[in-house]
Amino acid sequence: MVDRPGRAPRVAVVGTGLIGGSVLLRLHEHGTDVVGWDPDEATRVEGRARGVNFPEELADAVRDRDVVFLCGPLSTLPETLRTVTRHTRPGCVVTDVGSTKGAVAGHAAAYGLTDRFVPGHPMAGTERAGLAAAVPTLFDGAAWVLCPSAAGMAGFRTLAALVIDVFAARIVPMSADVHDAAAALASHIPHLLAGSLAGAVAGTELRDAVLGLAAGSFRDGTRVAGTPARRTADMLLNNREQVLAQLGRVTAFLDELAAALRAGDADALVAHYQRARGLRLALLGRATRPAARSFALGAEADDELEYLLSLGSAGGYLTACRVADGEVAYTGHVPEPDAAGAAGHVPVGPEA
Repeated sequence: MVDRPGRAPRVAVVGTGLIGGSVLLRLHEHGTDVVGWDPDEATRVEGRARGVNFPEELADAVRDRDVVFLCGPLSTLPETLRTVTRHTRPGCVVTDVGSTKGAVAGHAAAYGLTDRFVPGHPMAGTERAGLAAAVPTLFDGAAWVLCPSAAGMAGFRTLAALVIDVFAARIVPMSADVHDAAAALASHIPHLLAGSLAGAVAGTELRDAVLGLAAGSFRDGTRVAGTPARRTADMLLNNREQVLAQLGRVTAFLDELAAALRAGDADALVAHYQRARGLRLALLGRATRPAARSFALGAEADDELEYLLSLGSAGGYLTACRVADGEVAYTGHVPEPDAAGAAGHVPVGPEA
């Protein structure tokens, strides 16, 4: 969608809290032509003090941009998307960093914006908030979900190359629905569990004794409970159906553990924890195999889209996206099958 080949895109970041601020600072550090905007005047002043251009008006921040990142609260994204697309040229690519994708993707489709809008979600963050908490290295090595569509494939390519080259992140292509189901287990339910443990301890007479004993397991298990409460509630409510559906899997497994404990069944406890340990070990070290493909730019996008979505669903990712000589070349990686579960099929061509 960036219609000046060979020229780095001009970028705007709308909403400069922890995630948006980290996006902004990384782009600024990289030397990208970037401007920021935030509805909070004090944040705009702070951004200017850091040497970044922060116009007073949103329209002035996005008008001449090639790429716009929407980084405000989830509940504001649909309206901000419509506003930004009114003030940008048709070739401008718009993405977001929200932790749920279905609602905003549906909104973009309803307003005919799928050719310009590519839903996104960098899987990185801390329990802190605001531009003061932002760090340029936040996304190094992180998984960054982008949701490609046949209508928005050009925008996906632009963003994939930008995110890989500037942010040193791995692109995970996924549909919005698959993302929301997977994110419920990977991110949203951990907030429920952390909040449950921390909240239970906060309400017991053992509170101070627990805090006196708390070591790594308690600190790690409750870390995300330190996230601002409004931000967590916004995230959970925006993915409510998937969080509740996937929570059933978690509570069922917890019930099985509790039943084994009540019965004094050591073998059942060991079997359950061996299964859990296998998943944890798979998380810490996953071997991958190449899954590279190239596609002609003028061809139908069906095969390219199938490759990308299959890659992400199988737990794979992209580490390069290059457009040259009438084709797009992806460097993809997919996990090797392991004892915990087989990696899904990814359509890989002979050039992989």
